[in-house]
Amino acid sequence: MNDRPGLRERKKAKTRAAIRKATYRLAAAHGWDATTTDRIAAAAEVSPSTVVRYFPVREDILLGDEDDDLLEARLRARPAAEEPLESLRAVVLEAVRTALDTEPEETRLRARLMVEIPAVRARLTETTATTGRRLARAIADRTGRDADGLEVRIFTAAVLGALREATLHWAEHGRTDDLVTLLDRTVDTLKTGLTVPPARP
Repeated sequence: MNDRPGLRERKKAKTRAAIRKATYRLAAAHGWDATTTDRIAAAAEVSPSTVVRYFPVREDILLGDEDDDLLEARLRARPAAEEPLESLRAVVLEAVRTALDTEPEETRLRARLMVEIPAVRARLTETTATTGRRLARAIADRTGRDADGLEVRIFTAAVLGALREATLHWAEHGRTDDLVTLLDRTVDTLKTGLTVPPARP
């Protein structure tokens, strides 16, 4: 069987990529407020209606969910006996490493805009929730639980929320630390919790 995407799918992927590249280029040069749909369309050499058709919410150009399919597939491919928290650690850190290796400037700009632009940060919360629902289904299947069960929802939301906060912390502090290390520390904190320091004599 030939799994290669057809011509239509390849053209759509190329258009999405062109819109994304144009958006990042404009946002880096002029700021998010000046990166209007019309300017994005002109820079990507498409019509404004095409931009809206691919990304009905402008912030989704920065926070698109097309990586959710890959995250879910990788999560489902983890060893069955592995703890869910370790599985999530593995797939998220792999995705972040790939982003930093292939699109370092875009990744840093996206993080900065999350901090600086309320609309981007608000949309991040919404897209994180959507990602969480996708990953909750995979976690539920791996653990024999209901994807809408309280424990699965709390677990998935807690992990993704913590990773989001770690990314914002990274952005707020100049994006100079190693983001992958910060995310790894975040999972460790979720795993062990906080300890009370010993009282001074």
